[in-house]
Formats: sequence, C-alpha cells, structure tokens
Amino acid sequence: MIYPKIPLAQSIIEICKAKGLHHIVISPGSRNAPLTIGFTNNTKFTCYSIADERCAAFFALGMAQQLQKPVAVVCTSGSALLNYYPAVAEAFYSQIPLVVISADRPQNKIDIGDGQTIRQENVFANHSLYNANLVENASKENDAKIQEAIHLAAIKKGPVHINVPFEEPLYETVDAISVNIKMIDFDIENKELENLDVFANQWNQAKKKLILIGGCNPDFIQQSIVNVLANNNSVVVMTEVTSNVHHANFITNIDTIITPFTDEDFSNFQPEILVTIGGMIVSKRIKAFLRKYKPQQHWHIDELRAYDTFDCLTKHFEVSPNVFFNEFIPKIITIESDYLPKVLEIKKIRAQKTETYLATIPFSDFKAFEIILPKLSLNSQLQISNSSAIRYAQLFPIDSSIEVFCNRGTSGIDGSTSTAIGAALASEKKTILITGDISFLYDSNALWNNYIPENFKIILLNNGGGGIFRILPGHEENETFNTYFETSHQLTAEHLAKMYDFEYEKAVDEKSLKENLKIALNTKKSIILEVFTPTKVNDSILLNYFKNLT
Repeated sequence: MIYPKIPLAQSIIEICKAKGLHHIVISPGSRNAPLTIGFTNNTKFTCYSIADERCAAFFALGMAQQLQKPVAVVCTSGSALLNYYPAVAEAFYSQIPLVVISADRPQNKIDIGDGQTIRQENVFANHSLYNANLVENASKENDAKIQEAIHLAAIKKGPVHINVPFEEPLYETVDAISVNIKMIDFDIENKELENLDVFANQWNQAKKKLILIGGCNPDFIQQSIVNVLANNNSVVVMTEVTSNVHHANFITNIDTIITPFTDEDFSNFQPEILVTIGGMIVSKRIKAFLRKYKPQQHWHIDELRAYDTFDCLTKHFEVSPNVFFNEFIPKIITIESDYLPKVLEIKKIRAQKTETYLATIPFSDFKAFEIILPKLSLNSQLQISNSSAIRYAQLFPIDSSIEVFCNRGTSGIDGSTSTAIGAALASEKKTILITGDISFLYDSNALWNNYIPENFKIILLNNGGGGIFRILPGHEENETFNTYFETSHQLTAEHLAKMYDFEYEKAVDEKSLKENLKIALNTKKSIILEVFTPTKVNDSILLNYFKNLT
C-alpha cells in the first residue's frame, strides 16, 4: 500500500476510511497531491476525477442525494475552492451530506503574495455546519476536528469544510502510516416526541386541515400514514412533484387548483391548521396564498430544521413524519367536514378543462411536457432543472414508480446536469434529466465526465432563451429584455453531444417528439433529445391555460 508521507494527509485518509466515507470526487491540482495519492492508492475508496470544481461539487451532491451518506470533494488551494460554493449552498438548504476537503498553503504563506493562495479558512461559514481549520502538523486536535466534521455531515445532513494546510514537498510517499488515530464515539441526540394531546385536541376541532409536502426522498413517509391522511374529509394534502408521495386523493397540481380562485374561494380554502413536511416549496402561488390567508396553526415536522416560510410557524416537531404520525393518528377522531370533497370536485373540473385546453394548443413547452411526462420509463429516476422545467412538471401527473428530484435548496440553474449525472451513477437506475436550454448550457462542462452511465438521458427543452422571464410580470419585448433577461441565443446541443459521445436526436413538433422520445428512452446509450419550441408563444400558451381554467 502506498501512503502520502505527510502525516496530516495520512490522518485524513484513515479517518475517512474509518467513518465510512468511501466516495471521493477529486479535481486536479498540486497542493492536494498528498490527499490524491492517499485516496487513489487505497482500495477502500472509489475515486472520481472531475476537472471543473463546480461540476465536481454538484456531481458529489448528486451522489450524496441518492446515497444519503457523505460524499467528499477534494481540491487544490486558491480559487478552486470557491467554485464549490454553489453546491455547498445547495447542500446546506437541501440537507445533503457533503464533505469539502480543501488543500491550503501553510498559514505563514497567506497574504504575502504567494501564488494560488487565498483566505480559505471559514470561507463557507454562512452555509456550512462545521468548519475544521486544521494546523499543519498531525495532532489529536486535528483528528478530533476531522472526525467531528464528518460526523456532523452525516447526522445533521449538510455540508462541512475541512481546510488542510500542506507544505512542500507534496508528492513523497511511504509504504506504512506513521499516525495513530483514536476514534471518537460521538453521542447521538435522540429527541423524544412530546405529549401530543393538546395538538390532537386542536386537530380534532378543526374542520379544515391542509398538509403541504415539499421535496422528500422516496419512501420517506409510510404508505399506511398516507392512506389515513388521504381518507379524512377534513384534510387536504397537497404535494409537490418532488415529494415522492402519492395517493389518488392528493392534490399534485397545486397551481392548477388555486390559480383561478377568487378572494371568496381563497377565504373558503383557508386552513385552520397547516402541516408542512419536506423541503422547499416550488409553487409561488401556494406561498402567496398562505402568507395572505394565514392558518391559526402552522406545524412543521422535520428532525432537523423548520423554516417560517409563511410567517405563521407555531410549532416545530423535531422528529420524522413517521414517528409523529404513528403517535398522532391514534388520537385523531373523525369529524364532519366537506373540505376534501369540495377540493376533489374542483380537481375533477380542472382536469376536464385542462384536457380541453391541451387539445387546442400548438406545439410548445406546455405541449411538450404533456407528451413527455406520461411516456417516461417506469421505475426510473427523473431529475429536473430549475426555472421553467420544474414549474411545467408541477402541472402534470407523473407515475408513482418514478422518483423525482430537483435542486430546490437554492433553486439555481447551476449544476442541474452535474447533479443528475452523479445521481444516475449512485442510483444505478435509468435517469432522465429534463432541463431548459439556459440551465443546460450553463452547466455544459457537466458532460466533461468519464462516469456518465449509459442509462442517463437528457431531454433538453430549447426555446432560445430563459423562457421563465416571459412568464414573470413586467415582461416587455425589447432589446434589453432579450439580451439581459431572456439571454436570447441560437445555440444547440448537437455539437456538444458529438464532442462528448452522446447520441443525439431532435424534435420540432409533436410527431417528431413522439417518435424520437421513444428512441431516446429505449436506446442503450446516453443520449440528448433536444426539443425545439417557439420562443414567443410559450408564455401566452401557459398564461392562457390558467385563464381557461375558470
């Protein structure tokens, strides 16, 4: 076995191995050579080489998203580390365990004009759970910090930063380690659920309870709990496409239901109790509704964090939904209410109007999503980019066997493709990424990756720019809008596909989309299906959809 000669590097390698941190994404550099040597020469680690640090960090994020275990990213000193920041922020808000290990110059080399040197300590302080600023020599204090960082990433589900100063020479190796590490047994806090009688009493008196479920991992909530909640007439359950929770009585297309509401409708729909579960909410309309028509009680159920998204949070239950509801459901009594039946009737009417409207519209983004989503491979994984793509996906049902993910922690377009590739590799499922053109082009270095599985497919909606800006209020057709907001372009993915050895198909209308979608989903090779839609009619088709629901 080959080890780096530097004892501090040995400590990191040995602690990662002992803590079960076995997936290491490395970007090339010299200062991180001791770590690269150590990780790549140890069979306990699976290492990946990705040159672009921003892509590397999102790739690791995608892996950790699927594994639900810490994945490490390793880089050299200087600006390389700063390129991790978008993924670090996403991991922080999406509660994904990510371990950043950055090589650094020794402290006496900082701010003296040395090359590739910046102030790296605490650089992620606002968006990390823990910052381990190590000193140059191996020590018990260093070992404790490294172990605490990895422990917190796993337990608290978020990013941590380990900053490691190395002095030259960097490439020397030995055939035996010189460090003796004492592993620490950390106490794991088990939070007990408090007595729920008071809350059950409030619940049993309320005739209108709304449960809103954001992003969740598949099987996060037991189906027995889902069934109970779905069959209570005083409970309406609204789910986002990323919730991965399914029942015929749930409302999956939130905006379709509530956008046509009048003030009277909103007032009638106002819940007495709001219960939220899962991650960030996509729908701006449901957020606006609940901020204006506040419930008397807002309970959030999450082991770690609660955001006061609607400015009315009254209780944070710091346990999993399964622990909460298994204790809570036996306390529930049946009361008379027409809350759910009325919403289900609205759902039926909206579905009929949607079907009628879709039969009248020309080829567009909206029509493309109508065609694509029902045809996705069963038991596959769907990754969706931000902006327009995730919003269109909210409007259509997706088969319950398909797992759905989106980087909604920060809702950025950066890193969607890199995340999807990392997720595809870790999950080993057929993975389809649906992305917009700007998001795809922004992260095109994601394809500079030697680990893309053949079961990875990209469906690229190319409408010639940032189409979401045409939907937002204030859009005016002029050069400023086209250049600085929409970022109009004439680019396609065809040459990128050729350069990175992807198969390539394109669609320009319903017929070619249906034909080439079948090819894309069934080919044995990774592929980009580029769907060209008309730039200047997509927004009116979508906006008219909501107008035609009344």
